[in-house]
Amino acid sequence: MPKYTTGEIAKLCGVSVRTVQYYDSRNILIPSEFSESGRRLYSEQDLKQMKIICFLRDAGLSINSIGELLSEKNPGGTISVLLEQQAKCLETEVNDRRAKLELIDGIRRELKSVENFSVESIGDIAYAMEHRKKLKQLHAILMITGLPLCIAQWIAVILLIGSRIWWPLVVWAMLAIPYAVWVSVFYFKRVAYICPQCHNVFRPNLKEVLFAKHTPTLRKLTCTCCGHHGFCVEVYGKEKRDE
Repeated sequence: MPKYTTGEIAKLCGVSVRTVQYYDSRNILIPSEFSESGRRLYSEQDLKQMKIICFLRDAGLSINSIGELLSEKNPGGTISVLLEQQAKCLETEVNDRRAKLELIDGIRRELKSVENFSVESIGDIAYAMEHRKKLKQLHAILMITGLPLCIAQWIAVILLIGSRIWWPLVVWAMLAIPYAVWVSVFYFKRVAYICPQCHNVFRPNLKEVLFAKHTPTLRKLTCTCCGHHGFCVEVYGKEKRDE
């Protein structure tokens, strides 16, 4: 039967000599025998155990857990449970890191649209990103509620052009006007704007916001806090209650 020194078993397992000695001190890899000069000698079975220890360490298990496992007579069931728990922990860690990476990527994208960068700009970006999910949900509500009306409009137009039937278009208009009023009030009660000058979040009056020049994310408004007039970033805000 071959015997391995500390250096040999360390090389075969891809670890340092200090690691092998540490496992010995923790009584999880005890050498089978000692040479006449007092050198540790490991057997083939010790090498197998060392590889198991390295595998479990690579899987993220702690030295204490590995030591307890190896001291049991039938560790199979326990190892299965521990590996399952470790997998869940790693999945959580991966998801957390992925979320942080997405946050960093989002900040980098937003920074490209900031002309005059400042520390306050980071606060604006953070606020916008924090509420972006709710803003997307708000947009989805508008799309879902507006889709039936859009379909009805096309049907009414087709009937008018193809069959000269005009009354469906009138019915559509009678429904579309109240819907437009409702959706405008509903939407602008739930959004707010970040002023690029003073970095405050404000709500303009409904008349100004309806007729203001805008893009999907910006609207040219007058800040109610500092009076600056220019494009402001649209964000989700808490629903405004009528007093």
